[in-house]
Amino acid sequence: MHAFCRRLRLLLTALLILTGVCRAQQQPPLLVMISVDGLRPDYITAAQAHGVKAPNLRRFLTEGTYADSVQGVIPTVTYPSHTTLVTGVWPATHGILANTTFDPLQKNSQGWYWYTEDIRVPTLWDAAAQAGRTTASIQWPVTVGAHITWNIPEFWRASTADDAKLLRAVATPGLLQEATSAIGEYSGGIDTSAASDTTRGRYAQWILEKKHPAMLTLHLTKLDHIEHETGPFSPEAVAVLEELDAIIGQIRETAERLAPGRVFIAVVSDHGFAKTDAQLNLFPAFRAAQLFSVDDKGKISDWKAMPWVTGGSAAIVLKDPSDAAILGQVRELLNKLAADPANGIDRILDADELHKRGGYPLASFFVGLKPGWRTGSTLEGPVASKIKPGGTHGELPDLPDLRAAFFLSGPGVPAARDLGAIDMRDVAPTLAHVVGLSLPSADGKNLLP
Repeated sequence: MHAFCRRLRLLLTALLILTGVCRAQQQPPLLVMISVDGLRPDYITAAQAHGVKAPNLRRFLTEGTYADSVQGVIPTVTYPSHTTLVTGVWPATHGILANTTFDPLQKNSQGWYWYTEDIRVPTLWDAAAQAGRTTASIQWPVTVGAHITWNIPEFWRASTADDAKLLRAVATPGLLQEATSAIGEYSGGIDTSAASDTTRGRYAQWILEKKHPAMLTLHLTKLDHIEHETGPFSPEAVAVLEELDAIIGQIRETAERLAPGRVFIAVVSDHGFAKTDAQLNLFPAFRAAQLFSVDDKGKISDWKAMPWVTGGSAAIVLKDPSDAAILGQVRELLNKLAADPANGIDRILDADELHKRGGYPLASFFVGLKPGWRTGSTLEGPVASKIKPGGTHGELPDLPDLRAAFFLSGPGVPAARDLGAIDMRDVAPTLAHVVGLSLPSADGKNLLP
């Protein structure tokens, strides 16, 4: 009898183990995609040279697959880049053309491309939903109204306390209230304080623990903010990155504890960063050329051609792109400015070349600046001037300083594999491939077997 009971217990134990294995095999992989805004790859690939201690990110160099550099999009700024990261297409295709919408008469109160309805192609979240998987997102750009199961979008309007109410209204109903009661207030909107990314990291861990999504995206913003203030590789920027490295390590530990053997961790960035100490302001030049007019209150009242500035570049939009006279006048003005090295212009792309590279379908020209320069936006003042040293992005994506980052680890991902230089459009189809999703609308390619 005792021998029979022992055999029965062994059989039941074996069945329980087999059942657990089968259930684990039936569960989808967990994809955690973390964007570190403004992360240059050489912060990690050349960490020792820059005095960076980032053990969690350095793990990807030996345990995972990574890119030496990611060539981004035109322009190399946050919102179009983040949308390419989840769609695999250029901005002209997905529809998010810059951070802020084109607003020549300044009627949109500095509105950004916050709303998912402006994205014209499927995203990774859509692909996951199509496969019957749940998703979560924290602070990812262009996610107001997104088809995401548990969503806390990046959104603000007045940068006052009332923005918290606005965020609760556009987040998944009840999610912020539930999380706040468990782990404290969320740092939303455009908050880039020292504690903001720490809070967002805790929210990511809480959502993984309580909601068990099959995909989670998280946008960390503090590094970008401090690089604008102090430049890339400053002691302040290095200190922030080391804090973010610890946050990433904590999120990874939580994910691997909850989903052992089926976690894919991707760390990406939207753009690199260039040091700046000079400014080119096209607005006074366009105003002097009478390409726009200003009323007695100092507001733009009408326009023929207008710069659309984004950090280290500017698209030039004509009110009537078919007006040959204005087109010629703008071309002559830009060529004159570019001919003077004191203005910091790297290249001017005409409409055909710009549109071939997937940028600004509304624009007739694109002015890319050299590293060291940023664009200004005041209607008066000098065209070229010296400014307080800092940093910016937005320049053309083929400039080395502007290259973004890509790191990936997970089951079956080759260890210590250097992909070299890759196209940002390749990130979404690669991530879709490793977790078994379909994203046929992507123009990029899968980089892994």
